[in-house]
Amino acid sequence: MLTAVAMAALLALAPPTGGSDSPPSGGAGGWQSAYVTDDGSQVDVSAGDSTQGTPSQRPPSTSPGASAPAPPPRDCGILNRCNDYAVALPPDLTLEDLASFRPAPPTLGGEPAGFGVVGMPTNLLATASEQRMPGTVLGWDLTVRFVPTAFVFDNGDGTTTRAASGGASWASLGQGQFTPTATSHVYQARGTYAVGVTVEYAASVDFGSGTWRTVPGVVRAQGGGYDVRVVEVRTALVDRTCVEDPAGPGC
Repeated sequence: MLTAVAMAALLALAPPTGGSDSPPSGGAGGWQSAYVTDDGSQVDVSAGDSTQGTPSQRPPSTSPGASAPAPPPRDCGILNRCNDYAVALPPDLTLEDLASFRPAPPTLGGEPAGFGVVGMPTNLLATASEQRMPGTVLGWDLTVRFVPTAFVFDNGDGTTTRAASGGASWASLGQGQFTPTATSHVYQARGTYAVGVTVEYAASVDFGSGTWRTVPGVVRAQGGGYDVRVVEVRTALVDRTCVEDPAGPGC
């Protein structure tokens, strides 16, 4: 019964037939349209006017599949920095991480070369310089730098001498022989003394940026193999010089 009523309503709303497809002139609304909805209990018929050539107005869609409005465009700034990415920063290294890097041992000498005099300064000399080594640590390419900061001389008689540098010769210092220097030592007895030196280095690393990052702690390198023979010097009165008497006492 409801279906029949709906069909009758649709027929009543249909445009008149007169052999022409054009809408009636002077009509109040032109072409008419109807919507039929069936909710299972009744039939609702509605009609609306539309002008010629204009689609009929349809009720808004309420189906679950209707798409939501698009979100507004993201504001990335004038530099268009919308890319999300993580920046990996170089790690903070320790001396344990640099265990495979070691500075070369220092060289050691003195003056007079290999000799000393009891009660007089013997000038000990050590040489060490800045060293740079390329390599890879924890997957990072870097350069390791070692800079000498202190020299500790083992004088071989149970004493040590600490200095900021490896020392300098008497000639370069403008001093006479057997005069005190920052690295000289006075032996109190005859004998042969095995002298050694330990150089302390400050370590730093560069990950390629040109900036050196300090690694806490000190790296030590040792050098040795230098023996000092200490002798006594006695003064005696002679009647002729060694030039005059090469076989004389002390000549």
